[in-house]
Amino acid sequence: MKLFDVYPLNDITISRAEGSYVWDDAGNRYLDMYGGHAVISIGHTHPHWVARIEEQLHRIAFYSNSVKIPVQQALADKLGEVSGRTAYQLFLCNSGAEANENALKLASFHTGRRKVVAFSKAFHGRTSLAVAATDNPAIVAPVNETENIVFLPYNDEDALHEWFRSHGTDTAAVIIESIQGVGGITVATDSFLQAIRSLCTEHGAVFIADEVQCGYGRTGRFFAADWAGVAADIYTMAKGMGNGFPIGGILIAPHMAPKHGMLGTTFGGNHLACAAALAVLEVIEKEELMQNAATKGKALMEGLATIPQLEGIRGKGLMIGFDLPASLKALRAHLLHHEHIFTGEAKPNVVRLLPALSLGAQETDTFLAALRKGIAALEAAATTSSPA
Repeated sequence: MKLFDVYPLNDITISRAEGSYVWDDAGNRYLDMYGGHAVISIGHTHPHWVARIEEQLHRIAFYSNSVKIPVQQALADKLGEVSGRTAYQLFLCNSGAEANENALKLASFHTGRRKVVAFSKAFHGRTSLAVAATDNPAIVAPVNETENIVFLPYNDEDALHEWFRSHGTDTAAVIIESIQGVGGITVATDSFLQAIRSLCTEHGAVFIADEVQCGYGRTGRFFAADWAGVAADIYTMAKGMGNGFPIGGILIAPHMAPKHGMLGTTFGGNHLACAAALAVLEVIEKEELMQNAATKGKALMEGLATIPQLEGIRGKGLMIGFDLPASLKALRAHLLHHEHIFTGEAKPNVVRLLPALSLGAQETDTFLAALRKGIAALEAAATTSSPA
C-alpha cells in the first residue's frame, strides 16, 4: 500500500534525537532549528518526559472520558500555575486544528452568533471550520466554504473598527495568531491586540488567541498575547504542549459556562498525553525555559542583525523569521544538505526558526556560523558561474 502523497519530503530518515539534535539512519547529526514545526519545546527525548510517559504506560495508557482521570486535573493545575490562568477552564483534545474547531464552536454557542473575524495570511488548521478561517484557498475544499468567516487585514485597526461598527452584534468571535507562523512570522502590534480585546468586550464577542505555534513559552512569555497585556477569552494550544506527543487544548475564561454535550472527545486528555504534557510544564518551570527562550532569542536576533544579506529580521523569543533575497533562495537547502541544519520556511522566501526552548549558546553560535558560511558559499558559487 502506498502512503497518500501529502508533502514534498527531504530524502532523510531521522532515526534518533536528543536535545537540539537529530541523527539520520546513516549516523549524520543535524542541528534542529525547526523543532519539528515548533513542536519540540523542551528538547528531543528529554529524560523527565520519557520517564513520565513510561511510568504512566506501565499503569494505564488509556480509558475513556467517562471516568475520572486524575492526571487530567494534575495537568490543569500545573497549566494554570505556569500560565498564570488558574481561574480558566481546560478542555483537552488532540491537535491544534481540533483546538481551534472547539474554540470557534464554543464561541458560537456562547454568543448565539455566526460571524467570525480572521485575518489575512492566517493559518488555523486544515479541518472544517479551522480551514475556513485559514487564508489559503488552495487548502479550502468546497465543503469548507462559508460566508460566516470574514478576513480583515492583519494589524489594520481601522478595518477592525469599521467591521465592528457594521457587524458588532453579529460577530461571534475574533481569532488571531499573535505571531503568524505559516504566514511568515508576522507580529501583531500591541495596539492591534488591545483593540481586539476592547472591541470584543464592547460588542459581546469572544476573543480567541490562537497560541498553537506562538504560545507555550516560545516567545519568552507563556502566551504571545501576554506581551500586549491582554487576556483572551479562549486560548488554543497544541504543538509544544506535548513535546511531540499529540495533545491539544483550549483554556476557557471563567465567564463561559459549560454544558454537558457541548464539546466532546474520545482520545483527548488520555492518560499518556496528559503525562507527556505534565512533564513538559514541569521541565519548562524547573529549567526556566521561558527565560531561556527570551535570552537565546535575543542573542540569535542580535547575531542575525550582523549579517547584512538578511532582511526583515523579526519575531520574539525563539519564534524568529527573516527574508532572503532571490540570490540566496537556495540557502535553506544548503544549510540542510551541507551544514546539517534543519530550518523552517514560509513561502516564498522567509526562513523560520522554531528551535527547542532549551536551545543553548553553543547551538546559537553554531547556527550563526553556519549561516555565514552558507551565504559565503552561495555567493562564491554565483560569482564563479556568472559570465565574465
